[in-house]
Amino acid sequence: MYVFLGGVFIAFLVVCNLIANKFISVQTPFRKSPFILSAGVLPYPITFLLTDLLSEFYGVKKTAKIIFTGFIASIFIVAVLYLGGLFPAIDGSPVTDGDYDRVFGNSWRVISASMMAYLSAQFIDVYLYEFWKKLTKGKMLWLRNNGSTIFSQLFDTTLVVLVLFLGVKTLSEIGKLILDGWTFKVICALIDTPIIYVSVFLIRKYFKLAPGEEIQI
Repeated sequence: MYVFLGGVFIAFLVVCNLIANKFISVQTPFRKSPFILSAGVLPYPITFLLTDLLSEFYGVKKTAKIIFTGFIASIFIVAVLYLGGLFPAIDGSPVTDGDYDRVFGNSWRVISASMMAYLSAQFIDVYLYEFWKKLTKGKMLWLRNNGSTIFSQLFDTTLVVLVLFLGVKTLSEIGKLILDGWTFKVICALIDTPIIYVSVFLIRKYFKLAPGEEIQI
């Protein structure tokens, strides 16, 4: 279970970074105007759901190992993308040098910004989750799930947008991007509450765990 959750977490993290350069408009039933977001925001809330599950069943130290592994994986991605750009495309290549540069040329900046926020926000999320878990003695799952994610996502969104757009866009535009990104993530966090309840119930039942009990590996 630990390896599975960690592997899915890293997979979603890698996808977030690879599609983060594309900004999109997402219409939802929650408000009239669409959200303006990086495409990388779409799978990103799932990474916080996964780290919450890891924290719930394996504790802070083992969850931190997964977070650092994701960080190392992202560094490898930057190196491989850079290496791919060093070699010119051959005649007839489906992806030209121009296409490659347009899609991945800014990836080092996007991934660097994402990683700065990622490390900080994930550790904030994990430690807040653990704090609420101990304070409530393993009860009130909704509080530690939403409380930790909502606060850490605000930090994450603000840091990423500032690194990417400070000096490029106006403060008003930056503020709107932060608000849109964070609000969308808050909605996702609230939506995933029943998912984490079902997941925690099934995992506890499978491993025959008491509330608050962790899996020993």
